[in-house]
Amino acid sequence: MYCIVDVETTGGINGPSRLTEIAIFRHDGQQVVDSFHSLLNPGCPIPPFIRHLTGISDEMVADAPVFADVAADVLRITQDAVFVAHNVSFDFNFIKKELSWLGYDYFRRTLCTVRTSRKLIPGHASYSLGKLCQALEIPLNGRHRAQGDAAATVLLFEMLLQHDKNGLIPRVK
Repeated sequence: MYCIVDVETTGGINGPSRLTEIAIFRHDGQQVVDSFHSLLNPGCPIPPFIRHLTGISDEMVADAPVFADVAADVLRITQDAVFVAHNVSFDFNFIKKELSWLGYDYFRRTLCTVRTSRKLIPGHASYSLGKLCQALEIPLNGRHRAQGDAAATVLLFEMLLQHDKNGLIPRVK
């Protein structure tokens, strides 16, 4: 199993930055078999730059759950799965940080679609999600929103699985 994940946040990994949105698609190597998505109340104001980038406002998250309310869902859907994301260290470490604040140790095998794309489909001018999706004609609706970016990453991941003739991507049950 794989879990393709994208998060939106109030800032960088270090410091008190918090999640504002999370989307997870559980994938069995053939198709999406489960999904989870939620806006999240970060408990702090969303900086203007982030509001402009994502379109997520303080008003949108005012009545959203806090991360503690969805932590069990995140643990459940990612259990026994490879954690896949575009620039995986950002998404994984953010979720790991949020879970550590709740007292959880969070360990998952990870796979970065940026690094994997560079190896399996070389020669692109940019491996940013937006530019790579444009070059590969992968639809990307809702850029800089967790569900839209994660859904595009699912399609990219499926393309990478098709191009992986040498077993670079771990095959899991």
